[in-house]
Amino acid sequence: MKSYAMAFALVLSSFGAANSTPTPFTDDAQVKGALIDLETRSWVAWKGRDAKYFEGFLSDDHVEVGFAGPADKAAIVAGVGSPSCTVESYNLGPMQYARMAKDTAVLVYWAEQKTTCGGQPVPSPVWATSVYVKRDGHWLNFLYQHTPAAPKKP
Repeated sequence: MKSYAMAFALVLSSFGAANSTPTPFTDDAQVKGALIDLETRSWVAWKGRDAKYFEGFLSDDHVEVGFAGPADKAAIVAGVGSPSCTVESYNLGPMQYARMAKDTAVLVYWAEQKTTCGGQPVPSPVWATSVYVKRDGHWLNFLYQHTPAAPKKP
């Protein structure tokens, strides 16, 4: 077993040495703009209870980690389309973009919202992280997670 692990490590290290120069993504500005547009439209859809948008926006293996724990695509689509949450308002901060691989990218940003779910206020503000994957020529949201943040200082 040790020899397999060492051989695997050797293959990985030689691959890394052969590819130590990062490959630039010439379409980064275009991808960044497209992902920011998708993310922004997801907030519009969230406020408007547009479950159809989320059907096409989320990957089939989507994972969302929120205040109630992890949820899959079906739960998110059902929740967005239900009257259980009411989004009164929201504000999104500038989105930071990073390309992780040819078909994987991430957005990280500050979000504030005045939302209630099941009669309870949704914690706000948060730091949001959205990971996107490109499949069959389309960028899809694979992972969304938000973490409570300290309020901005005036």
